Amino acid sequence: MKRLLVIRFSALGDVAMLAPVVRATAEQYLDIEITVLSQKHMADLFANMPRNVLFHGVDLKYQSLHEIVSRLGRFDLVADMHGVWRSRYIRMVMRMHGSKVRIIHKGRFSRFLLTHHINNNALKHTSQRYADVMQSIGLPISVPFIPGRSYGEGIGIAPFAAHRGKMYSLKRMERVVELLSQRGENVVLFGSKEEAKVLDQWAEKYAGVECIAGRKSLSEELDIMRGLRVMVSMDSANMHLASLVGTRVLSIWGATHPKAGFLGIGQDENDCIQRHMNCRPCSIYGSKNCKYGDYRCLDIAPEEIVKQLA
Repeated sequence: MKRLLVIRFSALGDVAMLAPVVRATAEQYLDIEITVLSQKHMADLFANMPRNVLFHGVDLKYQSLHEIVSRLGRFDLVADMHGVWRSRYIRMVMRMHGSKVRIIHKGRFSRFLLTHHINNNALKHTSQRYADVMQSIGLPISVPFIPGRSYGEGIGIAPFAAHRGKMYSLKRMERVVELLSQRGENVVLFGSKEEAKVLDQWAEKYAGVECIAGRKSLSEELDIMRGLRVMVSMDSANMHLASLVGTRVLSIWGATHPKAGFLGIGQDENDCIQRHMNCRPCSIYGSKNCKYGDYRCLDIAPEEIVKQLA
């Protein structure tokens, strides 16, 4: 049996988009043993995979790359889905041992053209970029499609994002929670332990609102998302986690844009709430400072969001 090593350490949303590609590869190539190399806390994303999928979790804070490589063993094939210095070291060692190595093409130049408004065509989706690596290594697959359904109960809200350019105003999002509470909806708030302080206040203040931030494992959060009618999220990891379990996502976009290739798998672009402005997108990851200083791209009324949740 041939052995394939798939490398992607972060970020959570990017690894979540990788999981369906790994599953599709495993299902179509039962004679290939696939090992996913990622950080330990990503393990739940690869639970309940086909039997030929293994997960190798590491702690990048305490394990050296030499230690990580020495524990991996030999592989016939290596798919570097990350393209960073850590994965570069690992694939170099693997290539020295005879592995066939292929690397993700991130399309950085295309991203530059998009954010500088030289070419406004939609870019290739990240899941397709992962599938392209599989094809280049001799394992062509069909890109997985998980349609977002909305027959569960309750509304999930994940109001935080890694960068200011992707994050809707907390004051306005609290108003969304208030309006949904007044409408009699059951609302579940998602976030990290650090974000729980804010979200706990909302849960105490409004009826029918529960905060699970920092209280559940990743696996438990995925199960809760699976049972929701819809998830409200920024362009962030929670959009991809909800997409992974097939839940409809109403996503809010600011400095970034769905056509950059990061919309949740299976999600409808009609469920993307965004202002159509000549300066968007100005950033792929939302990390660039707003040239106007006010992030006007996120000037979206709470009522508009609630209306789309009808």
